[in-house]
Amino acid sequence: MATQSMKKMGKEIGPASLYAKPHTMSGKTVRAEPNPGLPTNNSKLDTLDISLGQFSKSAGNEPTKTSGIVTRGNGCATRGITARGPMA
Repeated sequence: MATQSMKKMGKEIGPASLYAKPHTMSGKTVRAEPNPGLPTNNSKLDTLDISLGQFSKSAGNEPTKTSGIVTRGNGCATRGITARGPMA
């Protein structure tokens, strides 16, 4: 545990490494990695997701979504009353 106390106004302050080593919830040690995922190859132009204004490479030719759910309790709505996103 802590060998030094850095209490200030009744609370412990200072680096967390002084109090506990990095660990998981099961108590195992954690090893830090510089890049935990697989890096993407951004050196070629066809792997980049480029957009310029309203034009996007990954968007395709999907039409603009006009359907949705009419929401309640909008009061004096000035920007629309339809919800078009995921309603989870």
